[in-house]
Amino acid sequence: MFTGIVQALGTIEQVKPFPGGVRLTVHAPELDFSDIGLGDSITHNGACMTVTELLPGSRFTIDVSDESLRCTVGLDREGGRVNLEKALRVNDRLGGHLVSGHVDGIGDVVGFDPVGDNRELVVRAPKALAKYLAVKGSVVVNGVSLTTNFVRDVADGCEFSINLIPHTLQVTTLGGLVVGGQVNLEIDLIARYVERMVSLESAQ
Repeated sequence: MFTGIVQALGTIEQVKPFPGGVRLTVHAPELDFSDIGLGDSITHNGACMTVTELLPGSRFTIDVSDESLRCTVGLDREGGRVNLEKALRVNDRLGGHLVSGHVDGIGDVVGFDPVGDNRELVVRAPKALAKYLAVKGSVVVNGVSLTTNFVRDVADGCEFSINLIPHTLQVTTLGGLVVGGQVNLEIDLIARYVERMVSLESAQ
């Protein structure tokens, strides 16, 4: 489990293909390596991946399967920046919300406008995720726990907006988003379970 609070930024230094996926070498000089071991989980732009090797100079490797590459964006480009978060410990402070690190879908950035020192990010989510998004609800965008300001249904899904403060823009990759780009989305766990319970009751 994770919280959606980014702990450091990493850079994908190498993408090495292998049968069934790619091996990424990630450089993360700001990440605390003191409690990271082989097999530990770290989210990369919201996608939970396993540390397969620890390297000198604040580097580590992860193996990303073809299926994970198909379901995510931003994990296959050398030089790309990624938001990093280590797995939640039982005694950690829950600063964001409970996050699984499983990407549910890919959203399209349709707005990224200045509002004073802030930015209003507008994302179009696929239709399959529309029912899980609500005003003032939680959503994970590229591994960052955020709160929606508005949600409106459109023909091919729904659009939601988020207010990004200067701190978030500075310490995550979200400051580099552009209209026409894409982001990894994870919907709220509670919304997922509520939808499941409601659907079962309706079927009875």
